[in-house]
Parts: sequence; structure tokens; C-alpha cells
Amino acid sequence: MASLPGPTFTVSAERLRRDLEHVASYGATASGGVARTSFTDADRRVRAWLADRCEEAGLRLRTDAVGNVFMRLEAPGAPPDTPPVWAGSHLDSVPEGGRFDGALGSLAALEVVRRLAEERVQLRRPVEAVVFADEEGSYHHLLGSTALVRGFSADELAALRGRDGTRLVDALQAMGFDAQAATRVKLSPGDVHAYVELHIEQGAVLESAGATIGVVTAIVGIGSGWLEFRGRQDHAGTTPMALRRDALRGAGDLVARLPEVARSVSADAVATCGIVHVEPGAANVVPALVRLSLDFRDPDRGRLLSLEDAVVAAAHAAAERHALEVTYTRESIIDPVPLDPTMQELVATAAAERGLPALHLPSGAGHDAQNIARLAPTGMIFVPSVGGRSHSPAEATRWEDVEAGANVLLATVHALATG
Repeated sequence: MASLPGPTFTVSAERLRRDLEHVASYGATASGGVARTSFTDADRRVRAWLADRCEEAGLRLRTDAVGNVFMRLEAPGAPPDTPPVWAGSHLDSVPEGGRFDGALGSLAALEVVRRLAEERVQLRRPVEAVVFADEEGSYHHLLGSTALVRGFSADELAALRGRDGTRLVDALQAMGFDAQAATRVKLSPGDVHAYVELHIEQGAVLESAGATIGVVTAIVGIGSGWLEFRGRQDHAGTTPMALRRDALRGAGDLVARLPEVARSVSADAVATCGIVHVEPGAANVVPALVRLSLDFRDPDRGRLLSLEDAVVAAAHAAAERHALEVTYTRESIIDPVPLDPTMQELVATAAAERGLPALHLPSGAGHDAQNIARLAPTGMIFVPSVGGRSHSPAEATRWEDVEAGANVLLATVHALATG
């Protein structure tokens, strides 16, 4: 791979800010947040806006059958089969999300490609700004990048439904995409030269450390499943507290102990119960059944599995204390993904040459980069999130940090595409 020094020019911070503020209007909510699920009207409009920007910049726009967008700057003189350098992220959001999550990486990648074109940089490899479809998983976690790396069969695609119950194949066809062709978008290792993604941290580590740039070392492993506590349904007024088998008390006991369970495994481990179903669900009935969603994360696979075991053991202990039965069903395990050391070095060097304080850290959230790392050397650049807030209308990143991150992205892409 190429080494720095990088370009003598920078991104247009004013244009990037204008783009970010404009794109936040697609799916804007009354709270100041963004609701832009893939394949909705808001998504259709932001795609049309991207197409206009590509036409203005002389970039070649391509959209594959699962909805991934590729904005390409050619490398004149390079062999036609030369693998491109990719930079990008996503433009879909969670319900009531923020204006930087995904959008920063996607629009900064577009800005980088535009600047390379405007400066007429002599590229050895094509560069593509990539916007992945449905990263937030309305239909499938990291849908677009998963289709590129693992692929989906026709039956798998037909079974996928969105948060609103819409079938994915119907949503694709409504967008004008060929749902059958969506089974044929898979790429092979070597089809991409390298990938780099700029993203907000979505946590408070960088801000707390006074760092401007995060050099991401790995993307955390994520496990999920369901815990089911079973007790006995009884009258809320006539059953003494000591005689109850209250499923919700047992579930609450576990939830209260999750922080100490996570700490017992590692400093990076986290565990969350974000969904609770209570039956029969009446104010005057002792709960007989509680189902809890479980999300657990750690950047090391061995510790991830140990965390799962520790939470399940704690659930059994809580059940015993409250005379309950408990069962656990694993839903999925997504392995941690270490990011390429050479890519980390490129990012760190780009930050150092610009006098930007940097910190090496793992990502506690999932990203398309964890999929693309199976295709090509992959790196990630983080910039601070104010107060660590994300997936919320309160999500914010200072504009000077946006500019700094975009310039580190530019330097990294420039090195990869010219070296």
C-alpha cells in the first residue's frame, strides 16, 4: 500500500457542511431528528439528490439491485479491471435518529471524490464513494454490505420484512430495482483494493480523551438472544409478597445486575436488555412470563462468549432467588472484526501530519466496514460525538471535527489511490 504524505489540498468544509445540513432535511422530524429508512420516499429523494451531485461533478453513478450506490471517479490509464478504492458509509437512519450517523461518512466520501476530480489528481486506481443500503437493519442488519460479501438467496430475500411489515422484494421493486438480480451482487476478495469509512464515534471516549481522530482497531463482536422468565400468575391483591413467583421481579433482578456481570468479563464488555414483554400484562395480575431481549458486545470473541455465559448464569441465579424458571435462546453471534494494521497506520499518520490528536480504540457499534473487511484491507476513522450522543435527535459533532475527519479521509484515500 501507498505511504503518505498526502495531498496539498483539502476538502471544502463549507460545501460538506451545506450537504450535511441539506441531507438532514430528507426525513426530518419535528424533534429535529431524522427518520430515513431505506426504500422509503425520503430515501428515494436523497438518492435523486446524489444523482444530481454526481452529474455536476462528472462522476459515474451506479446502483446495484439491492440498493447500494457507487459514485465513481475513473483513473485514466489504469487497466480496466483495476480494483477501486472505496470510501463511504450509509444514508439510512434509525427512527428518530441523528443527522451525522452514516451521513457524515457518505457525504465526506462524496466530497473526497469531488476534490480528487477538481484537482485532477493522477490516480493509479479508480475511487468510488459508496452508500450502503439499509445499514440500520430495517430489513436485515447491514443489508447492503452483507449482500456484497455473503450474498442472499432468492428465498432469503423473499423472507425479509421491514419494521413496517413491508416485504423487501416489494420495496426493491417499488424503487425500480430487480429483486432477482439482488441475488447476484456478491463480490469476491480482490474486487476492492481497500475501504475506509469515516464515522462519528457514537460514544464519549474521544471527547473525554480530548482526541480529534479515532483510529479504529476493531469492530466489536455482537451477540443477541432472548431470556424467558416463567413464574406463576396470581392475584395482585390477595397473594402475599413472600409467596409470589413474580417473573418480572426475577427479570428486573437480572437487569439490575448487568453492569457488574459485564465488568466481571472485561472493561469493554457491555450488555443490554432493551425489549421487555410481560404477560398477561395487567396492572392487577402478578406477571407469569417475561421475555427480555439480550444484546451483548465485546471486541474479543472469547470474551464475547464468556459474557454470554456470565449473563445466562446470572439469569439462572436470579430465577432461583425468585422461585422461577428461565430459558435462554441465542439469536445470533457476529464475530469481532480486527481492522487492517496498515490502514490504521495510514489513518494515524494522516492525523499526525495535520497535528490532530488521535486515539486508537475499538468500535462499540456495528458498521458496514466489518463486512467489507472480508473483501479488502479496511480502516475506520472516528470523530467525536458531543456528549457521546447518537441514534437520537441530540446527536451532534462539532463542525471543526467534521472538517478534520474529512481531511484525514481525503489523505488516506489519496494515498491508497495514488501509491
